[in-house]
Amino acid sequence: MDLRKLKTLIDLVAESDIAELEVTEGESKVRIVKSSAMPQNQMVMMQPQGMPQYHAAPAAAPAAAAAPVVAVAAEPTGHVVKSPMVGTFYRSSAPGSPAFVEVGAVVKEGDTLCIIEAMKLLNEIDADKSGTITQILVENGQPVEFGQPLFVIG
Repeated sequence: MDLRKLKTLIDLVAESDIAELEVTEGESKVRIVKSSAMPQNQMVMMQPQGMPQYHAAPAAAPAAAAAPVVAVAAEPTGHVVKSPMVGTFYRSSAPGSPAFVEVGAVVKEGDTLCIIEAMKLLNEIDADKSGTITQILVENGQPVEFGQPLFVIG
């Protein structure tokens, strides 16, 4: 079971009145249990069928619990260029070649920013806005998803 399905199931349990959800897909079995004392605690277990099930006991909460710390990712300022497809991100046209753009490079609308390889086809991704590259959000050779941010143009 992939992580997106698992995250969707966890969100479903968290947002509903369901206390427990168990899903079997092929050889994988997932069980999500919502604790009534602490709604944000959830137990997720994945195991092949036929394996013994072990359940972790929830840890006792300390008497004086500190306020939870929530980390919020800062939104990039500027125009975000997103991946139009799923594939592998490449910063240059060939190994050893210079990258199409670097941070600080001035680009015009239509300039090539990178290549995304999908099904053995190399697709050039062009700038859809003129400006300066302020961030490159993906490493060379990294797989990317549809809609994943790639560059920030300031």
